[in-house]
Amino acid sequence: MKLAILGSRGYPSTYSGYETLVTHLVPHFAERGHAVTVYCREEVVADHAAPMAGVRRITTRGWNTKSLSTPSHGLTSSLDAMFRGFDAALVVNIANGFWLPLLRAARLPTAVNTDGLEWQRGKWNRLAQKVFRLGASFTAAHANELVADSTVMRAIWREEFGRDSTFIPYGAPVVTDAGRDELGAVGLDDRPFLLSVARLVPENNVDLTLDALELLGDDAPLGVIVGSGVGSVPLESRLEAMSAQGRVVWLGHVDNQRLLTQLWANCSVYVHGHSVGGTNPSLLQALGAGAPTIALGTPFNAEVLRNDAQLYGPTPEDLARRIGEVVADRELGAELAGRGRREVAERYSWNDVCDRYLELLERLVAAR
Repeated sequence: MKLAILGSRGYPSTYSGYETLVTHLVPHFAERGHAVTVYCREEVVADHAAPMAGVRRITTRGWNTKSLSTPSHGLTSSLDAMFRGFDAALVVNIANGFWLPLLRAARLPTAVNTDGLEWQRGKWNRLAQKVFRLGASFTAAHANELVADSTVMRAIWREEFGRDSTFIPYGAPVVTDAGRDELGAVGLDDRPFLLSVARLVPENNVDLTLDALELLGDDAPLGVIVGSGVGSVPLESRLEAMSAQGRVVWLGHVDNQRLLTQLWANCSVYVHGHSVGGTNPSLLQALGAGAPTIALGTPFNAEVLRNDAQLYGPTPEDLARRIGEVVADRELGAELAGRGRREVAERYSWNDVCDRYLELLERLVAAR
């Protein structure tokens, strides 16, 4: 088959979400003999990216601003894809729903990964939220197939848009020997540390984690924060101040996947504050690496963890209590680490995820 992937930043990418998904799907499809074309944005394509048999990267132009980057690149990549003779396309990001009629006009069947509730994300103003909500409506109306990465998200799309979806979650590796040789380079010794890996946007609640650390005072572990914002983010000033006090280590965006894995594998507690997504890849990676994990009590996080004892409420007091419990009890931490690895091995294998995407695209081609 000739397959196209549209809507991501490109391949390879070091971002989370569907960028992680694309990073795994591309080699999986190619290794099974399919010709894969990934549409990329100019700022992502790396000259040093190793060539791979069966994989082609096409860079299209767009406006690289916070609001226009995704829809503008989606338009130009869709216009290009109309004339390439692809058998099927996987589209990510519902902002690209506006361009699905173009692909349908070209008789190109599409499967769309619906990802999270983009129209509820606090990083967008009201106009942008309305645009994403409209994009979701276009997606529901014009996609041949929808993919939901959680059963909760599948139910939301069924209720709000009247469309059912195929449930395919994200995946993660199970890591048992991550080591810690990368940690010294970022100033981490044997001191217990709390880890947060999230973009600095309101719906990820990094500020709640910082509130809990301040509430714990001298009993708080060192906070290690991985993540950056887009443009000027007020939370960065707070992180800089807490870094100057020696209370946190703020690493910004981390490209080094080995370092990320070692951070998850060696932390005393991993705090996952994402609130409006489905099955979050960072949460799965943390569990697979053996991070003792606690997460904000949302239906999405509850579906992954299947353990109410690992959920915390939306207050600094409740989060601080949960942090203190895990950091103080090594046996509890070890129990959570083992539980997380088992959940990933049994339910979130990347090989299984990629096979299910391939089966879906094969069904689209057969139906065509």
